[in-house]
Amino acid sequence: MNSIGELLATEHILLDLDVSRKEQVFEAAEQLFGGRHGLSRNQVLHALTTREALGSTGLGAGVAVPHARIRGLAQAVLAYLRPRTPLPFDAPDAAPVSDIIVILIPEHATDQHLKLLAEVAEMFQDRRFRERLSLCGDADAARRIFTNWPE
Repeated sequence: MNSIGELLATEHILLDLDVSRKEQVFEAAEQLFGGRHGLSRNQVLHALTTREALGSTGLGAGVAVPHARIRGLAQAVLAYLRPRTPLPFDAPDAAPVSDIIVILIPEHATDQHLKLLAEVAEMFQDRRFRERLSLCGDADAARRIFTNWPE
């Protein structure tokens, strides 16, 4: 199993999310993680917003990977969010985003942070992976796509 599949819990997969702006994506991540994993209520929203202010985490080709280092976080946590309709994310190709992986990482876990970002990029470069993921109708099916990659 890959690192993303190991770290992505089914309850952290939200499909058909009703959002139209990236700020709403960060708020959804806050609702998922805030108050859990040793995180204070606004810590997630603040960390993601601060990181995004440095430059867009939109990769292009419909994918965004908002990520942040968080003091006091014991281990990396991830979420996969799929908006009901693609939304603008200031990606380099200006394409709207339909696949979002949120990565929260402990403050000093530099190697793991880079490894997770690289793994997400590799996954989403795989056209077949993206197609299979887009057909998933529930969180369990989506998690299986992540855990079984690469096939």
